[in-house]
Amino acid sequence: MLAASPASVLVIVNDASPLSRAIGDYYAHRRAIPLRNICHLKTSTAEEIGRADYDHGIAAPVAAFLRSHGLTESILYIVTTAGVPLKISGGTGLTSDAASVDSELAMVYADLHGQGHRIAGPLPNPFFGHSGDAFGHPRFPIYLVTRLAAFDFPDVRGMIDRALAARNRGKFVIDLKADDSTPGDSWLRSAAARLPRERVVLDESARVLVNAADVIAYASWGSNDRNRTQRHLGFRWLPGAIVTEFVSTNARTFARPPDQWTLGNWPDPKTWFAGAPQTLTADYLHDGATGASGHVDEPYLQFTPRPDLVLPAYYRGRNLAESFWVGIPAVSWMNIVAGDPLCSLGPP
Repeated sequence: MLAASPASVLVIVNDASPLSRAIGDYYAHRRAIPLRNICHLKTSTAEEIGRADYDHGIAAPVAAFLRSHGLTESILYIVTTAGVPLKISGGTGLTSDAASVDSELAMVYADLHGQGHRIAGPLPNPFFGHSGDAFGHPRFPIYLVTRLAAFDFPDVRGMIDRALAARNRGKFVIDLKADDSTPGDSWLRSAAARLPRERVVLDESARVLVNAADVIAYASWGSNDRNRTQRHLGFRWLPGAIVTEFVSTNARTFARPPDQWTLGNWPDPKTWFAGAPQTLTADYLHDGATGASGHVDEPYLQFTPRPDLVLPAYYRGRNLAESFWVGIPAVSWMNIVAGDPLCSLGPP
């Protein structure tokens, strides 16, 4: 097994997108990614594409690149860049053939080894829950995929720069919904219990926490908390800060909403942006977070990231990619992870 290093990262650049090229160049320079690890595609710049376009324009050339460059085993992490399509269109429900591009790319390793994978519905993530185990091949036959995307290049540049400045300090802010009958609040409480008490801000009331300082991680229900009405929380984020929330469509787009847009409600489509009224992953990144999870469409609660796995892993020094993906139950599904995969707080 190879240790996490720039040589274990594959960067995917869409040459049809000036933004993708700029992000790829900047990230490769800042992280000293070997030039042989930059995979250039020329595909659609639309956020949503069809399955055939994904298969022929993304999956096949990425697999061919890995094979021809002898990188199949040494690459552990794949980084997509804004300008690479975000999601694959498809049906709805738990048998949907829709997915995020990133979660499908995780399966390229298995596909290269002749295992193939079914398209409909989520597949078990073999790395899920293995908090004490080193990630590597062939034991875990997937790539861990993250995305360098936000509203614009300055926001992505900020994510990259903050990742390099990350340190193990600050507060883990955990905000419960307080009236929840699903496992969600239990997972949030468990996350708090698995972290040092002096590093945790846990709110079990109905109010929504705002204006928190020195935040290194945040977990909540986002706009699925009926008391959350504001788009921005006013947090002061530390370099390396990450976000995870139980929200169905927070990564539905990385397009910038109008400044006057705020969180809406499902009964009134006039309050929606990009097809939904919910919080946006990109808002947290714009406001100063370094990484975040999200969903391009309905994942169902049981397939959202488990904060009781993600936050303790990150606190103990796992990198951003491993911390998120050890807590995500499924691949070939709706999940994305935004951020530099190598970002790490280091040991406590």
